Amino acid sequence: MPPTKILIIDDEPSIHTVISAYLKAEGFDFKSAMDGSSGLSTALSYQPDIIILDVMLPGMDGIELLAHLRQESDVYVIMLTARTEETDKIVGLSVGADDYLTKPFSPRELIARIKAALRRIQTSPLMSTDPQIINFAHTKIDISARRVWVEEQLIELTSVEFDLLLVLAQHQSMVLTREQLLEKVWGYDYFGDTRVVDVHIGHIRQKLGNNEFIETIRGVGYRFEDK
Repeated sequence: MPPTKILIIDDEPSIHTVISAYLKAEGFDFKSAMDGSSGLSTALSYQPDIIILDVMLPGMDGIELLAHLRQESDVYVIMLTARTEETDKIVGLSVGADDYLTKPFSPRELIARIKAALRRIQTSPLMSTDPQIINFAHTKIDISARRVWVEEQLIELTSVEFDLLLVLAQHQSMVLTREQLLEKVWGYDYFGDTRVVDVHIGHIRQKLGNNEFIETIRGVGYRFEDK
C-alpha cells in the first residue's frame, strides 16, 4: 500500500517542526502549508488521507477553508483549536471537522488520533464486503454501499456521520454513552470533552429530518429507535 498522506495546515513553524518529526518517525508521507489559501490548494491537489488544520490562519482561516474544502472532499479533518476557544470547536465541527485537539497538545496524542482514524477509514469493522441492508420502519441502511434512506429518500451523510448512525442502529433500543460512541466510531478511549459526539448527532438529526429517531438520554448518551 502507498504511504498514508498527511497535510499539516498551521501558521506556527514550531508546530510543523514537531508534528513533522513524529509523522516522519511513523513513516507517513506529509506536506505542510502555512496559510489558508495555500492549504486549500494543497489539499485539493495532494489529496491527503488526513488533514491537521489549525483554526487561526492568516488570510483564509481554518473555518472558511474547511467550508470550501467540504464542497469538494470528504477527507478526514482533525482541527486544532486554542484551549479557551470553545466556539471554534463547535463551529469547526459544524462545518465539517471530524475531530479536534486543543492547543497545547501532546504529539503522541495526535499520532494516536491519526492512527485511530486510519483504522476506521481503512479497516473499519463497520464495513462489510457482503451486501447487507438493515431495514427499520422508516429508515434503511445499506452497510456495504454506505447509504441511508428515510422513506425512500437518499440521505447524504459524511463518513463519520454514517458510522455513528450505524453504531446506534446496530444497537437499536440500547443506550450508548458518549464514551462508548467515541470508542466505537472514532476508535479511541477519550475522557473529557465529548462535544464532538453531540455535534455530529445534531447533524445526523437534521439530515434525517426527524429528531425522534435518535433520543438523547440526559446525562448518559443516545438511543436509536425506529420501529
